[in-house]
Order: sequence, then structure tokens, then C-alpha cells
Amino acid sequence: MAGKQTKPRTRFVLVIGGDEFLNEQQVRDCRDEAAKNDPEAEIIELDAGEASQYDFDEAVSPSLLSTSSIVIIRHIQNADDALVDTMANYCASIAKDPASASGTVIAQHDGGQKGKRIIDRLAKAGAEKKAIPDLKRADAKLNFVIQCFERHKRRIDPAAAQQLVAVLGEKTGELAAMCEQLCFDFDDDPISLNLVNQYLTGNAEVTGFAVADAALAGNDSKAIIDMRAAVAQGTDPIALVGALAMKLRTLAKASAVRSGSISQAEAKTNPWVLRNATRQLSGWTSEGLSRCIQTLAWADEQNKTNGGDPMYALERSIELISHKGRMNV
Repeated sequence: MAGKQTKPRTRFVLVIGGDEFLNEQQVRDCRDEAAKNDPEAEIIELDAGEASQYDFDEAVSPSLLSTSSIVIIRHIQNADDALVDTMANYCASIAKDPASASGTVIAQHDGGQKGKRIIDRLAKAGAEKKAIPDLKRADAKLNFVIQCFERHKRRIDPAAAQQLVAVLGEKTGELAAMCEQLCFDFDDDPISLNLVNQYLTGNAEVTGFAVADAALAGNDSKAIIDMRAAVAQGTDPIALVGALAMKLRTLAKASAVRSGSISQAEAKTNPWVLRNATRQLSGWTSEGLSRCIQTLAWADEQNKTNGGDPMYALERSIELISHKGRMNV
């Protein structure tokens, strides 16, 4: 019986666009895999905007220091025609005869349309393409958090993952670092929302979400006390207004989806967040929701323009939200 055939390892990889952090992470992963397969290989970095065809030839050729190399060539969208020709020829030659390869090449592309012709040519020559996601959608960010924990063979509660995304979703590197730190510091599996909040208590967005959650739960006293404490500790009231506004917008989208005015896809909101907001709709009316949004807009204006009493405006908004927009408060 024939032995199991192993897939030949890729010697020319194209890491294409997407989120900057994930792009760099993929480059590192490819480098580490190549180094694991060839521990003696020399690691060489080139910038395609500065390197010549001769620099590339020298990098992939055996040297006095090592008979093999791992060449990371960055920003290939900036490569000139001569360098592209040389890379394509090298890629085609090792695709035909992998045993002849003395170097592994990891070519990194920053994204966008520039360099598309270069990508197409290298892919046609035999390079393996690794397209990186951009993480612009909320569900993509949530999946990224879950995958970060899976990389460490750990799990995280959906609510905790959503909290991380809500606070650090625009900073992929910080988001990944926080996931790693949580896995390192706690043995809990899954990681809970309480543990996540312990790490994020100094963040204005988290404080704002806590105030908003208390208000939506009808606990205006707690919401106002938490708001005053946060402001006293240096939290910008605008951050609290922003968190309240985000909660109300999600509530409005959930109401519109439930009534059939828009579809879930048109809401452009993470399904878990939408389901949670739908559960909070009990007792709300369109008029009450509209009244809260208008009052919060007034509070926003008062805080941005140093109006008559910005803190009163914020407190009034919290009270109104706590009573689902009813005027008898």
C-alpha cells in the first residue's frame, strides 16, 4: 500500500491586502512556518519600492552565511517592471521544479487596486494567494475575536466577545492583544463578560455602555450615579452620550426589523446585538424612542457647546431613557 503523500510546501506566497494587522500576522505566520521547515534559512527583508531585480536575485540565492533563505518582500505594489519580471521568473521556475528552490518568498501587498497586475502575474506564475479580510463588518470582527481565543484553544462568551468588539473593534492590534492577555491571565473557559469588563474599566466606552445598560434596564439611579462617578474620574461626557446614542440606534433598528420596515440585513447590525436589543423593546413606543433620541441630541449639543447645564442635560436624557421615553418623570 502506497504511503500517504504530503502536500509540497509553498515556496512563493502572496499576502494580499485586508486589515493591516491581519496582513502582518499572516506574513509572520508564513515566515514562522518556513523557518520551522528550514531552521537554517537566513531571513531577509526587502522593500519592493527600493529593491532592484539584483537585490531579489541575491536574496533568493545561496550565500556564504546560508544555503537557503526566507525572503519577505514588502509593498510589492511598488515594484518596478524589472523586479516583477525577476520575481515572476523565479516563481515559475520553482513551480516547475520545487527541489531547485533555495529560497522561500513571502510577497506582501498593502491592498487596493495598485499592483493588481503584479498579483495576477505572480499568481499565474504559480504563487499561492492569501487574501486577507478587511474586518470592516461587525460580524467579521466578532469572528476574529472568537478565532483569537481558538488560536489559544480557549472560548469566550458571546456577550464578552461583543464587548471587546464594541470597545476595541477599530483597533485590531489592541483587540488581539487583549484576547491574548485574557487567555494568559485567566483559566476560565469560556472567558466571561465580567472578566472582560475588569480589564476595560478604565475605558470611556465601557463606562458609557454600563451607564446605558443601567438606563435601559430602568435603573435611573444607578445610571446617574455611575455617570457622575465616571465624569468625576475624568471621563468625557461626550463619550457617555455616544454610548447612549449607540444603544438607542440599535434599539431603533431592532424595532424597525420587528415591524418589517427593514430587513435584518438592512439593519447592518451584528445578529447577536440585534437579538439582545429586540428583547429590550418591551414597553417602548415609537414616540418614546423618538423623544429619547431628540433629548440625547440636545444633551450632545449642550456638552459640545458648553450650554447652560450640560450635566443636567445628560441626567435628563438618562432619566427619560430609564422610563422608556415617557414624559411623567
